[in-house]
Amino acid sequence: MTVAAARALQGHTACFVGIGLPSVAANLARRTGNPGLVLVYESGTIGARPTRPPLSIGDGELAETADTVVSVPEMFNYWLQPGRIDVGFLGAAQIDEFANINTTVVGDSYREPKVRLPGAGGAPEIAASCREVFVVLRHGPRAFVPRVDFRTSVGHGDGPGSRERLGLRGRGPVLVITDLGILSPDPRTCALTLTHLHEGVTVEQARAATGWDLAVSPGLGRTAPPSTVELAELRALLGEDS
Repeated sequence: MTVAAARALQGHTACFVGIGLPSVAANLARRTGNPGLVLVYESGTIGARPTRPPLSIGDGELAETADTVVSVPEMFNYWLQPGRIDVGFLGAAQIDEFANINTTVVGDSYREPKVRLPGAGGAPEIAASCREVFVVLRHGPRAFVPRVDFRTSVGHGDGPGSRERLGLRGRGPVLVITDLGILSPDPRTCALTLTHLHEGVTVEQARAATGWDLAVSPGLGRTAPPSTVELAELRALLGEDS
């Protein structure tokens, strides 16, 4: 999953990075197929080159290794909202058929939820304004739900035309990368569609892990297994022995 997410960043210039899996994937991309990728973090660091996955957007190493550090208002008002960032890379606790993201609460009640999650942070603005958005998360029925319990960040809303009606600048989620495969929104319906499976995964497994009737692309492909170089760089990034 992490290697597939890193590969997706090849050819891109600047990535607004979320903490966790997105940050690991983006830093792996910079170590492998896209060494010139500029990593941007919400705290205001531009061109960060951390030697390990940062613990938070406030991790000191992000500032120490960055080309420059700007204020948070400048980050959002100048860099993000005008659409100057190629890719926003987000994680999620829940995602639905139209790639709307929940990182706020799980349960029917906002005030008395089953689980209270970390919240929005800058994710709604990232989802709204980056030219396109990648999402990475593990694939299971608790995460892939028919309708998110709370719409923290808008993906494709209720379907075709939703983003336009809301006046959102970016294209929204174009890739959802999981531990089973890769999904993309159908150009006509905006519904997430399975386009690739990882090695050893079946369509039946992907459908069983999805809370809606998952569409499958007629040209369903297979992702290439991680190379020895990609695995070595990932292990080095995570501080693991080869």
